[in-house]
Amino acid sequence: QVQLVESGGGLVQAGGSLRLSCAASGLTFSRYAMGWFRQAPGKEREFVAVVRWSGVSRDFADSVKGRFTISRDNAKNTVYLQMNRLKPEDTAVYYCAARSKSGTMWALDEYEYWGQGTQVTVSS
Repeated sequence: QVQLVESGGGLVQAGGSLRLSCAASGLTFSRYAMGWFRQAPGKEREFVAVVRWSGVSRDFADSVKGRFTISRDNAKNTVYLQMNRLKPEDTAVYYCAARSKSGTMWALDEYEYWGQGTQVTVSS
């Protein structure tokens, strides 16, 4: 049974930082690209970042480039999202997701497994 468990969310002031973690189990972690997505109230879930299998190749949404970084530790089966210079518009539930195949990395429907999400709230 595959499980993705996010942690690290919380309330932070604008300009602050948070580090999200996503611990994976039940899958061969190194064979999966890992993505982060977010969903704000009343909005559709959107792509944030992805790190591919080796951890070298990464992509980011334009809205977070230069502020967020993504990394993975294959020995710990964990992917991280470091979020710096947070803005109120970053407020959302953040989800991690896993995919085993190449393709369109920002396409939600190409991810096979999802976590339950962690709330991030940025106050102004």
